[in-house]
Amino acid sequence: MFNKILKINLIITLLVSISFAEIITGVKIDGNKRISKQSIMVFGNVKIGENYNQDDLNTILKNIYDTKFFKKINLDIKDSILSITVNENPIIETVEINGIKDSKLTDFLLENISLRNRKSYIESSFKSDLNLIKSIIKSSGYYFAKIETKYLLNEIQNSVKLIYDIDLGEKAKINEIQFLGDKKIKDRKLKNVITSEESRFWKFISQTKYLNYDRIELDKRLLTNYYKDNGYYKVKVNNSFVEFKNNGTFKLIYTIDAGDKFLFNKLSLNLSDEYDEKYFIRINKALKIEKVLKEVDKIALSKQYEFIDASLEESIVDNNKLNLVITLVDTEKFYVEKINILGNEFTLEEVIRNSFIVDEGDAYNEILFNRSINNIKSKNIFASVDPEVLAGSSESQKIINLSVVEKPTGEISLGAGFGSSGGTVGAGIKENNFLGKGIKLNTDLSVSADTIKGKMVYEKPNFNYSDNSLLLSATSTSNDQIAVSGYKSSELGFSVGTAFEQYENFYVTPKINTTYESLTTTSTASKNYKKQEGAYFDNYLNYTLDYDKRNKRYKPDEGFRNIFNQNLPIYSENNEIRNSFETIRYKKFSNVVTRVSFYGAAINSISGDDVRVSKRMHIPGSKLRGFESGKVGPKEKNDYVGGNYISSLNFSATLPKLLPSFQNTDLSFFLDAANLWGIDYDSTLDDRSTIRSATGLAVDIFTPIGPLNLSYSFPISKSSSDTTESVRFNLGTTF
Repeated sequence: MFNKILKINLIITLLVSISFAEIITGVKIDGNKRISKQSIMVFGNVKIGENYNQDDLNTILKNIYDTKFFKKINLDIKDSILSITVNENPIIETVEINGIKDSKLTDFLLENISLRNRKSYIESSFKSDLNLIKSIIKSSGYYFAKIETKYLLNEIQNSVKLIYDIDLGEKAKINEIQFLGDKKIKDRKLKNVITSEESRFWKFISQTKYLNYDRIELDKRLLTNYYKDNGYYKVKVNNSFVEFKNNGTFKLIYTIDAGDKFLFNKLSLNLSDEYDEKYFIRINKALKIEKVLKEVDKIALSKQYEFIDASLEESIVDNNKLNLVITLVDTEKFYVEKINILGNEFTLEEVIRNSFIVDEGDAYNEILFNRSINNIKSKNIFASVDPEVLAGSSESQKIINLSVVEKPTGEISLGAGFGSSGGTVGAGIKENNFLGKGIKLNTDLSVSADTIKGKMVYEKPNFNYSDNSLLLSATSTSNDQIAVSGYKSSELGFSVGTAFEQYENFYVTPKINTTYESLTTTSTASKNYKKQEGAYFDNYLNYTLDYDKRNKRYKPDEGFRNIFNQNLPIYSENNEIRNSFETIRYKKFSNVVTRVSFYGAAINSISGDDVRVSKRMHIPGSKLRGFESGKVGPKEKNDYVGGNYISSLNFSATLPKLLPSFQNTDLSFFLDAANLWGIDYDSTLDDRSTIRSATGLAVDIFTPIGPLNLSYSFPISKSSSDTTESVRFNLGTTF
């Protein structure tokens, strides 16, 4: 019965449709001024002699409306004549954006709105464009902007002028950043993770001090990744909100639920049948995530398995432990068609492209591609690096869009030390992306009562596309000891060198150093100083061997680093040869990070001459806190003459359980011990039996001006001639 009713309804519908159909013998169009009759017929796909029913008329109506040339359209069929009556949209004569001084922002707005010159004016598009302009202006930090619009219609020409009058007002600045909830990590560390930063008067270059919702979303992703990297596998950055303050600024607040900390329980490797196990023997011998990925990198680079990929399968056991299964598979064979770099307003594109292992035309390998992304992130000049892989022009090709967000890369530092015999002050400027070329520039100046030291170091990575860095440096030192020891020395130096990774984690840095020194004395100077009076020109070969197995470059907590340095004379009047070695070990116990280091150095003349006074060594200030730098060890009259040999042992440990309520403060304990001995021109001055040592606390505070490092030391053992320094601090900021 139901089937019969359905068939009857279909027949009736067909008959009704046929009864309303009519063959068109002509077309009449009214109301058109700019658009010709022929164009309208083409838009609607209208053909004379065709049989049109109501559905066909609806299709014609939709096709003509889709052109957006008309605000109103009526269709009617009478006596086989199709009548089309239209009311055209005005044509846009000009679009003006007034009130914005930054031409780049004006151009960006004009490029992104939909209504442009010579296009049809549509009311709904006009409203959408207005909302888009408001959104873009807000994303640039102008939350108090006022926009007035004008619509000037020329009825004769049926054209319109669109005018946006914009009063940007002041940019919305972030006055304070706060983290709430069960966050488990102190605010000072979290502020170093996110890209948004608090506004300060000296941050006149930084754009991250302005409120930007896109940046806030980025910050939430960065916080999530940071917590996961630190073992908080189920972290939730629940919300972020902005609180308006009475002074016209904002407080930016993030709420975080860190959850429990997870530990790795078991790691296993799963190979698909197409792989030969002999290539994966080294992986099975040491199943650690870092080692597995490095070995897979080598296999991919060797072209043995060009399209190899790794996936992780995670499972939770005992509530807070993770089992990981790494599965290696052969992926589909794709090639990189094109790489597009987006978001680099200051950084040159070649700086980013030079870090790609997988380049245009290469086989697309997921592991090597991720390693390329890590290379870019390690430059420390971008707040975020987000890749997107899209389909290419053919099935076997991929297009990569890489979006980066730049961050402040400069740092201004101020430092000072105070001790029983006076103080020292210093300042420096560092820039990791000079001129947008990825160049590292480091300048430093320190001044004490009798010494002025200055240096400038220039490093150009991947010089001339060689994967080697170009290193240039200039130094100047003036040491005025006329009043104390009757001599004054000044030295100018210049060096050129390179740096490269010879083997995995093994770095070599050879340099050529050239110096000119002048030493003058008075009648009060010692016999040794008078003997060395004069001008000296020296040329040295210096090289450094660095084996770096730290788990990360910035604030490592596991691994070790060994550094050997040697200075060999090429042309020198005293022919000094200098050797030094340092080994550093990091170990993490629960939340406590320990650091142990040993340092040793020696300098002697291979021709039997006395080591020149300016070449003699002093214990570095970082190796012996609690004592004033350069004022420890053998002493002749009132002058600290340095020595031929140095050794030091240093231990430090973070103290996370202390001061837990001080969110911007970290505390650590340290113990330093060092010795300086060996006087080649007078053995009676030797002081090898006295070991200098000190212990104390170091405090890292995130202040409104910038990070402050403060140490308070207590000497344990010392010589009566040593100069102690109980307080030392260093204050820095970024721009």
